[in-house]
Amino acid sequence: MDWSRPSQCIGQMSSCAVPVAPAPPALKDLPKVAGDLKSELEGFSSSKLKNAETQEKIVLPSAEDLAAEKTEKALIEGIAKFDPAKLKHTETQEKNPLPDKDAVQQEKTHQNLLSGVEHFDKTTMKHAQTSEKIILPNTEVIEQEKAQSNLLSGIENFDSTKLKHAETQEKNPLPTKEVIDQEKSA
Repeated sequence: MDWSRPSQCIGQMSSCAVPVAPAPPALKDLPKVAGDLKSELEGFSSSKLKNAETQEKIVLPSAEDLAAEKTEKALIEGIAKFDPAKLKHTETQEKNPLPDKDAVQQEKTHQNLLSGVEHFDKTTMKHAQTSEKIILPNTEVIEQEKAQSNLLSGIENFDSTKLKHAETQEKNPLPTKEVIDQEKSA
């Protein structure tokens, strides 16, 4: 019979045995106390003790804690009572597809090029001497450029106030009406 469950013995008083407290140990079995400690314990006066106030610190939950606990309990009950038959079938669409062969090959090529540049051995290179060929123009080209720049500066710096007024004479006059009529009749 399980004594941790007294409800089993209700109604069965005759067959239920009540557990008995163990007997106190014999005086010879008690631990020995040193003589000086024994005399201090016998001469102890409780009036020498200081009065101390005991404070019970029972912290009750706040309204927010109770509301959070109720919400959590309701959520757990909702999960426990959930009916999976109410779910609808859904087709999943893969949003992050794996790259195809071409993309993988391009990335490998790119990585190989980068590693080749990073790990290039400069000691295998041959020394090369660079020679700059600066060809200066000869005197004829310089003279032509000077003449061109003088011409342009002459045009840009021309002073039109130094010009004299001139009368224009028409050297190719237009034919008169009689001359035109004669030519038409001929």
